[in-house]
This record gives sequence, structure tokens and C-alpha cells, in this order.
Amino acid sequence: MQAAVRDPAAALRPHVEQVLREFLDRQRDVLGQVSPDLLPLVDAAADLIAGGKRLRPAFCYWGWRGTGAAESRPILAAASCLELFQAAALIHDDLMDGSDTRRGMPSVHRRFAETHSAQGWQGDSTRFGSAAALLLGDLFLGWSDELLRASGLPDEALGRGRPVFERMRTELMGGQYLDVLEQATGRIRPAGQTDRALRVIRYKSAKYSVEHPLLLGGSLAGATPGLLASYSEYGLALGEAFQLRDDVLGVFGDPAHTGKPAADDLREGKRTVLVAYALERASPSQAATLDRHLGDHGLDGAGVEALRGVIADTGALDRVERLIADLVARSAAALESAEVSGEARDAFAALIGAATDRSV
Repeated sequence: MQAAVRDPAAALRPHVEQVLREFLDRQRDVLGQVSPDLLPLVDAAADLIAGGKRLRPAFCYWGWRGTGAAESRPILAAASCLELFQAAALIHDDLMDGSDTRRGMPSVHRRFAETHSAQGWQGDSTRFGSAAALLLGDLFLGWSDELLRASGLPDEALGRGRPVFERMRTELMGGQYLDVLEQATGRIRPAGQTDRALRVIRYKSAKYSVEHPLLLGGSLAGATPGLLASYSEYGLALGEAFQLRDDVLGVFGDPAHTGKPAADDLREGKRTVLVAYALERASPSQAATLDRHLGDHGLDGAGVEALRGVIADTGALDRVERLIADLVARSAAALESAEVSGEARDAFAALIGAATDRSV
């Protein structure tokens, strides 16, 4: 397992991909028997989950191993369900935000809209693409539950893990709504924007990215309440650092690394912690620049640079970087006191870097 400790997510990746490939092959058979017209949905599903770092399965797997439980095919299958869960979230998020790309490819709703246009089908291509994306996202959500249930773990273990999975699903949907609400009301509710932005990242991303996968793996294995509490302390801080890093990349990132157009979050009007910090310290002219350009879907290069300049000049970028560093330190401190095996401890330490040390 030395390779697993050096890069825990990369070591698991081939196993996760095999589970996902076999699962989608079964779904292809099911849907193909209904109609060959459904196979493009499976193709889109396969393309979407072909990429990714597999961090969520890694946290789940090591949450299991941290209890002292041995590696097994069932826990690999159970952990892989989180990739299907994330795919559902990504599809719905892209649809709500109107994003054009995901992982360097057309987003699912754009993909099906383009198919509609290219085939000369009747009706509105955008509406068709949105409907197809909504349905595929729902399929992924159901598939994640199906893969967990069919993982091969005993009913007793699944009974321990199911409340975690169900809470993760509910909190994610709540966080998604809070994100949509903030984009709609942020300008008319200036007070408390930073607190609301932090709440959004906690429930829309941080918990389902790190904390809940850890708790799922630990609960499936029968972890003690004390260990689960340590997982929460380690995972929530790291999950928030992970999302803050993602927010920085959403503004300053290189599309070659992020797989999305440069500054897409600015065009979508995301009310991130970066934006909240900038508004807190913005001069009247800087606030006017934010108000004018944030959420402009036609934002050009000059507008992007103007917004980046405000975020940097107000000190918002530096504040977020300091917050990331503080959260990483908190996560590392929680790991120090956690009662996990040496191998799992090394894996958790490596995962801190994998989740937060991402190039822009």
C-alpha cells in the first residue's frame, strides 16, 4: 500500500473506474432493452465520469480503513457510488448555472442541445438539452443509491451507512438552493454576505466532498463515535479549504487545468467568499465595478481583468488564501489526535495536499 499512501486517490482510481465501467455496462443493457434511442444518455454518462480525481471515493475508502477494517471489493464498490452522486450534482449545477463546459467537454445540457440542432429535430434545442440533462442527473442520483445498495456489503453495514448517505443527499440539495438564492438576492441583502457564502460552501460542497464520504466509510465499517467525531473535525475543515481553493480557481484558474472557461464563476455571478470579502472592503468605485460586471454572461476579457483586479486589490484573494491555510492547519491538527492506524494516518495526510494543493 505504499503507493496508496503517497497518492491515495490515484492508487484507488483503477479500481473505482473498473467498478463504474461495469456498473454502466449493466445500465447500458437495461436502457438498451428499452430503446436504442436511450444509449446516448449512457454515452454521456460514461464521458462525464471518465475524468476526475476520485477524491470522494478515496475519503470513503480510507474512512473505512481508518477503523482497522481490511480492503475489500464491497467497500470499493460502495465508495465508487460517490462518483455517481457527484456526477448528478455536477450536471444539475451546470444546468442551473448555464455553464458551457465541464472537464474540458461540453456540459451535458449543451451536448444534448447541440445534438438536437445538428439533427434538425423539432422544437427548441436549449429546452431539449435542459430536459435531457435533468433526466440524466436524476438517473445518476438513483444510480448512486443503487450502487451503494448492490455493493455487496452486509445489510447491517448498509444500515449503519444509509443515514449518512441520506443526510448527505439532503444537505447537498439544500446547499444548492442556498447558492441559487444568494445569486438572486445577494445584491439586495448586503448584510451577512460572508456568513451566507460560508454556509453555501459548507453545505453545497464541503460536506459531501470530504466529511460525508469519511463518515460513510467509517459508519459502514462500524467506527466508534469518537473516531466519527474526529473524521468530522478533519473532514469539514478540509472540505471547506477544498471548496475555497475551487473558488479561487473559478476566478483565477487556467482553463487547461479547471476544464471550464476562465472566470466562469464571475460570469455566473457566484456570490463566493472571495466576492463577499471584496465587497466588505471595496471603495465606492470598486463596488460599482463589482455591481456592473458580476453576473454579466457576456463578460469580456477586460471585464474579467477588472473584477480580478478588485478582488486582488481589496485583499480578498489574500484573505481567502489565509483562510485556506488556517483550515488546512485545523484539519491536520484533527488528524494528529485521531485514533487511526499508521497507514490510514499517512493516507489522510496525503489527501490534505491532494485536496488543496491544486495549480491555477
